[in-house]
Amino acid sequence: MGQRRESRERAVQFLFQYDLNKPEELDLALDHFWQSQRAVVIAQDKAVATWGEEATLPPLSSQEAALRLFADPLIKGTLEHREQLDNEIKKHTQNWDLGRMAVVDRNILRLAIYEMLHREDIPPIVSINEAVDIAKKFSTEESGRFVNGILDKIKGELMRPARIVK
Repeated sequence: MGQRRESRERAVQFLFQYDLNKPEELDLALDHFWQSQRAVVIAQDKAVATWGEEATLPPLSSQEAALRLFADPLIKGTLEHREQLDNEIKKHTQNWDLGRMAVVDRNILRLAIYEMLHREDIPPIVSINEAVDIAKKFSTEESGRFVNGILDKIKGELMRPARIVK
C-alpha cells in the first residue's frame, strides 16, 4: 500500500473518532491518535509489550513522519471546512439524512470532497479512486458505489480538470 493511501486511511480513522467523540483540543487528540497508531503497529509487528506492560516507543521513523505529514493537513482541512463539505454531501444526496449515513462513509466523503475542492495538488479522480477503495475496505461494497456516485456528481461541477494537478 502506498504512503498516501495509508495516510488517507489514518485520516479517515481519526475523522471517524472525531465524529463520534469530539475532543476538546484537536492538536492534543492528533498527538494521542498518532501515538496510539504507533503503539498498535509496533505491538503487532514486533510484540513489543505483553498485556498490562508499558512499552517505550522507539523514535519516530521517517515513514511514520511522512504519513503524518500528509494526513494532518487533510484532517485539519476537512474539519475546518466540515460545514461546507456536509452541505455538498446534502446537495448531492436525495432523501438521505446526513445523520443516518454510516459514520465511516460520511467521513470518507468529507475527506474526498475536501481534497477535490481545496487541494489543487491532488487530481479529483485520485481523490475519488482513493475514497472508493477506502470505503470498500472499511465499509461495504455498496458503500464504494455510494461514495463513487456522490463524488462523481461533485467532480462534474468542478471548474478544474479531473486528472491533472493544477
